Amino acid sequence: QKDILNLVYICECLNLPEVAAYWQQVIDLNEYQKSRFTNKVIMSLFNTVTDKQITLLGFAFKKDTGDTRESPAIHVAKILLDEGAKLHIYDPKVEYNQIMEDLTHPCATDEPERVKKQITIHTDAYSATKGTHAIVLCTEWDEFLALDYERIYNSMMKPAYVFDGRKVLDHEFLMKIGFQVHTIGKRMTRGTLKRSWGSSQYHQL
Repeated sequence: QKDILNLVYICECLNLPEVAAYWQQVIDLNEYQKSRFTNKVIMSLFNTVTDKQITLLGFAFKKDTGDTRESPAIHVAKILLDEGAKLHIYDPKVEYNQIMEDLTHPCATDEPERVKKQITIHTDAYSATKGTHAIVLCTEWDEFLALDYERIYNSMMKPAYVFDGRKVLDHEFLMKIGFQVHTIGKRMTRGTLKRSWGSSQYHQL
């Protein structure tokens, strides 16, 4: 997003208002889509996430990095925290201190102590999902494709939800296990599924 903001600035400096406006619309749409996806999580959980246990799988901007700058997971987490959710977060590369800094920074919240009490950082996906109501997949780590989702389902509260923000999971398989599956743009239903492996374009939310 910073790169696109730089493009907007350059276009404005070069007196190219139409081009600048185009790239600004890209930024605005991206922000809208992230909020829309998170609102879908809230609405699907009966319009409230207060005191509900929600797992965020992934916190990095993309897989194979520990970089969280401009990570959509921060935006998703902030909204859920503001709505009173209890977050369980696991990312294989992002450090504990980085996650806490991103979510308790003055730019993210006016109540850092409250937020700290709402967050639990885990060292593996299985502990992060145990006893939770929903999984929100935020980063397309390869290890998330290979998890034992039957084991995870059996350890979660019911009904158990999966919100695939990257369109990388096998939705049909998850539904056969018993998950309520939601993805970018729509709720997945049997008979209309198309597997979508490897997409990493979170801006499609």
